Amino acid sequence: MQPFYTEQQTLLANTMREFANEKLAPLAHEVDETEKFPTDQFRDLADLGVTGMTLPEEFGGSNGGYKDFMVVVEEIASACGSTSTVLITHVSLGAQTIYHGGSSAQRARWLPSLASGKKIAAFALTEPSTGSDALALETSLTRDGDDYILNGSKLFCTNGAVADIFSVFANQNKKAGHRGVTAIAVETGTPGFTINPQHGKMGMKGCATAELVFDNCRVPVANRLGKEGEGYRLALQILDSSRIMIAAQCLGLAKGALNAAISYSKSRITFGKPIATRQAIQFSLADMATELDAARLLTYRAASLYDEGLPHGKESAMAKLYASEAAGRIASKALQIHGGVGYFKPSPVERIYRDQRVTEIYEGTSEIQRLIISRTLLNDLIE
Repeated sequence: MQPFYTEQQTLLANTMREFANEKLAPLAHEVDETEKFPTDQFRDLADLGVTGMTLPEEFGGSNGGYKDFMVVVEEIASACGSTSTVLITHVSLGAQTIYHGGSSAQRARWLPSLASGKKIAAFALTEPSTGSDALALETSLTRDGDDYILNGSKLFCTNGAVADIFSVFANQNKKAGHRGVTAIAVETGTPGFTINPQHGKMGMKGCATAELVFDNCRVPVANRLGKEGEGYRLALQILDSSRIMIAAQCLGLAKGALNAAISYSKSRITFGKPIATRQAIQFSLADMATELDAARLLTYRAASLYDEGLPHGKESAMAKLYASEAAGRIASKALQIHGGVGYFKPSPVERIYRDQRVTEIYEGTSEIQRLIISRTLLNDLIE
């Protein structure tokens, strides 16, 4: 285990690794092949207290830090990428949006059921005509007495096909720019709210992606998260912190690929010897392990800053950028070491290779992370 982990984090990692190997890894191929939402796995995570890990105890959480959650996500992602995506979306996007944007009454209303895993959360920002341009929201929000009227659609909503509550970002006033965006919680079953499951993804197939359609959907003003016009700031705040967990997910994917490559290289015999004895393979493994450790250190730094309440936007972007791209390189090398065996299902590296690719896209593409980092550099001197 990494020497910078505390004794408690090391114990947590060992516990989650055992769980992941026993409960997640054996079902990962089935989840991927069938695009089946990992319902039982999510319930098991809830029983372990992970679904409310970063929430305060008063709302049913365990008051864990992001360093702790980072440890958990890495171990889960090393066994099943889809399950890790489900958990990250539920905890660091859905639940955290309600915690940071919600009032005391809203927190008491929704967070206990999310912390216990009895309900599932989702985060709805991306639209058909938007992506990196988060200000170009077409989904509209119009005040009508004690209600809002919501019209528009959202795309690529993770957990969307199974979620109970959605943190939705809509535009009240386009002319106001970022001050025109407002966040609101929408519950499944609200009249005028339709959920259309999306299929055909390259990877992360079990995380129940959906299109959300709002057709004169009437939502109580009491469901608004924060003040009118504060939605954009809230979205950026949540994405800044959640990127740390995407970086942690990448650590898990990379570790799963590296471990598979090490194991295969010891058992694969060519010309009378295991390929692990070949210098070319040894050098590849060394590069993979070095990149994984570098990514882990960047991620741990970002998580530490978040836990200490310090600015972490640039560091989160660095961790997400490097960890996602490093995971891609590691998965590619792992597949190369496996040769033809790695190219076919049900090889774990084949699945990891596909799962990893979206980590360079969601929660801000690699290009957006470089934009965040460079803007910070240009505004500040490097110490």
